[in-house]
Amino acid sequence: MILAVDIGNSNIVLGCFENEQILFTERLSTNQNSTELEYTILIKNILELNNLNHRTFEGCIISSVVPSVTHTMEAAMRRLTGKAVMVVGPGIRTGLKIMLDNPAQLGSDRVADAVAAIHDYPTPLIIIDMGTATTISAIDRNKNFLGGMIIPGLRVSLDSLTSRTSQLPKISLDPPKKVIGSNTVDCMRSGIIYSTAGSIDGVIDRIEEEMGETCTLVSTGGLAKVIIPYCHHKIIIDDQLLLKGLMVIYNKNRAAS
Repeated sequence: MILAVDIGNSNIVLGCFENEQILFTERLSTNQNSTELEYTILIKNILELNNLNHRTFEGCIISSVVPSVTHTMEAAMRRLTGKAVMVVGPGIRTGLKIMLDNPAQLGSDRVADAVAAIHDYPTPLIIIDMGTATTISAIDRNKNFLGGMIIPGLRVSLDSLTSRTSQLPKISLDPPKKVIGSNTVDCMRSGIIYSTAGSIDGVIDRIEEEMGETCTLVSTGGLAKVIIPYCHHKIIIDDQLLLKGLMVIYNKNRAAS
């Protein structure tokens, strides 16, 4: 079994895979102040809850967009499993053709998303990853990573709205009853959900127009299920896309070693 961890700005997604199958996924809050010991205990408890022994893993892999947590998590995983930890970054084989001005700037989360999407879905592709930021990635029919967009995430936008206004309350992201809200809370829910969905629809239209062809649409991330059902485009929700990408990357590098 392989232990896989994706460190995002808000959440850490932890899972494991064996023989091309993901056995479980769990989410933790990202805490930049947590120590190696604290992360070790958290991971050990998660594995035990899923009836897994931490000493049965043959390897580990990390994707991270929070450098201050990467080393701490790497040390915790190595301490727990006794195995080397692969970190997605320079020197790691991905098989991805990155057509950016500076390929090194592409986040490891977007790399893993793209690797998994190319592996599992027909190209050309548009990938929408909805986390703290919403990232949109475009891949052409020849499997080249063309680039994309980075947009303020749904929670970031909502937190900005409530923190900068004196009379708007903090709200849950329950589905709006209708598009035209009849009270403050319903207006806020409708506004944030439908405007985000409409933004994604509009961005897809523009990317497909620029690429000159219709794309396979795939979404992932913690907020995908909140927004994607309200989009007009047919978009596949794949909760495990990033972990699948880590599995593919791990296997590519294990085979090459």
